[in-house]
Amino acid sequence: MVKMKSRNELSRNISFIAMGFMVLFSIATLRAYFLQVLKSGELTELIQSQYRTSVELMPHRGTVYDRNGAELAASIEVESLYAHPGLIRDTRAAAKLLAPILDLPLHAVYRDLTSSKPFVWVQRKVTPTQAEQIRALKIEGLGFLKESQRFYPQKEIAAQVLGFVGVDSQGLEGIERQYDSIIKGKSRKLFADRDAKGRHVFVEGLQPSDQSRQGNDLLLSLDKNIQYIAEKELQAAVTLSQAKSGTAIVMDPWTGEVLASAVCPLFNPNQRSETDPDAWRNRAITDIYEPGSTFKTFSIASAIEEGTVKPTDMFFCENGAYHIASHVIHDHGSYGWLDVANIIKHSSNIGASKISRQLGKEQLYQYIRRFGFTAETGISLPAEQSGFMPSLKNCSEHTQGAISFGQSITVTPLQMVTAYSSIANGGMLMQPQIVKRIVDSTGAVVKQNTPVMKRRVISEKTAGIMRDMLKQVVAPGGTGTKAAVEGYVVAGKTGTSQKIDQGGYSHSKVMASFAGFVPADAPRLAIIVLVDEPQRMKFGGEIAAPAFSRMANAILNYLHVPPDAAPAQDPGLLKEIRTEPVKLAKLDEA
Repeated sequence: MVKMKSRNELSRNISFIAMGFMVLFSIATLRAYFLQVLKSGELTELIQSQYRTSVELMPHRGTVYDRNGAELAASIEVESLYAHPGLIRDTRAAAKLLAPILDLPLHAVYRDLTSSKPFVWVQRKVTPTQAEQIRALKIEGLGFLKESQRFYPQKEIAAQVLGFVGVDSQGLEGIERQYDSIIKGKSRKLFADRDAKGRHVFVEGLQPSDQSRQGNDLLLSLDKNIQYIAEKELQAAVTLSQAKSGTAIVMDPWTGEVLASAVCPLFNPNQRSETDPDAWRNRAITDIYEPGSTFKTFSIASAIEEGTVKPTDMFFCENGAYHIASHVIHDHGSYGWLDVANIIKHSSNIGASKISRQLGKEQLYQYIRRFGFTAETGISLPAEQSGFMPSLKNCSEHTQGAISFGQSITVTPLQMVTAYSSIANGGMLMQPQIVKRIVDSTGAVVKQNTPVMKRRVISEKTAGIMRDMLKQVVAPGGTGTKAAVEGYVVAGKTGTSQKIDQGGYSHSKVMASFAGFVPADAPRLAIIVLVDEPQRMKFGGEIAAPAFSRMANAILNYLHVPPDAAPAQDPGLLKEIRTEPVKLAKLDEA
């Protein structure tokens, strides 16, 4: 009995032990499954982090071209200096050698070389000369990687339109900022493994870990040569008049394409750190100003379109001083009776004010909006402003008169040249465009922009009447005679607006301007020239008009536009804009 009992106990013990082993085996199996299957990815990353590091390299941005394929912004390959701090034997000596070559503070270089990280950037995008000097030092623990750097081959040309990028290849201004996600491309990573001595060595022959793709290319509406002409003549006008700054825009009035957008002072985006940041601003869309007499074109066109006045209607211009309540509107000359055409020709504030009264405030406001003022044009550039106009309920009789001749309202240069284009092309307000085409790295077209008519503002008949009156501004006796171009008929309007200074209108600070189009009866170019705070030749007819003339003359010759004695309109262009389906934009009546 005793032996039998002992055997039973032994059997139970063996079973218990076996069961324990089975439980332990099951736990081990589950643990192995958990680690090798469920947590395998996380553990692999943890293990790799012990011997592998990665470096993110900036993407290769797409190229920006002008309308004819000339490069305006491109990416080139440069070298960036890195360090493995743990491999540098004498960090203090190395820092003393590197600092003067890189033109960096000694303490900054020493901080990088003594970092606890296995990899640090010492200096991104060094020059070839710097790279050669550093290689000659033969300091163990230093190395170079190739990165992409933005380069602007045309230097100052169209700098404010193009903008620039930061050290990490992100767009900061202009087209570079607006289209950053489209032209930036995909960043890439390089992996480095530790060798037997603990040194990081880049694997795969410095190939990216994943095949990155170059960003898309942009084809702009700008013409590099027209841009150069506009910048050259604008710079000359600003220098001659000792002005603060200047802006000029050249537009194709039939398509809304911006052929040139010039801002002075110029700057070189390759050396922007040497330039006052104020020069980076694209004043063509970011700066608003009171347009002065160039605005009379639109208040008068509105009245003619509505039939409240005819070109032959006569208005008494009060011999130069018109009292409205406690305010007085002045003309620069003592005019008596003038018809509408001569009100434009002689730029009578009083005449324009009386015409706007016959039109009425509500209709005046409606047409101002229809011409595209007080709203962004929608051009694909950052930081565009919309301008300002007092609310209708706060518009007194005097304010209405002031608006009619370009006071108490602010606009951008782009709004103004777009509105003049609508007079030039027969009454169509076109969508301003700066980008013609987006193309991917294989050459396939991603997006093609076509001309877009936002709305018809005035009839062809009214536009024709306004063209004829604007021709007289440039004819003998008008305020814009210096805008004339030999061999061509010019239509346009001068403007000299006082700037607000310390709560009132300044007597010394003005904006001188001329806006118009040429050839007048078959327009190829709409141009606006603004000179901000000229110290000499302060009137638009004195400084802006001559700049318009020189600009237009050079561009017409470049485009081989025949003189007015022969047909000047490009029939192909006219056919394209009139036969292509037109996209209509709904007018906001608010």
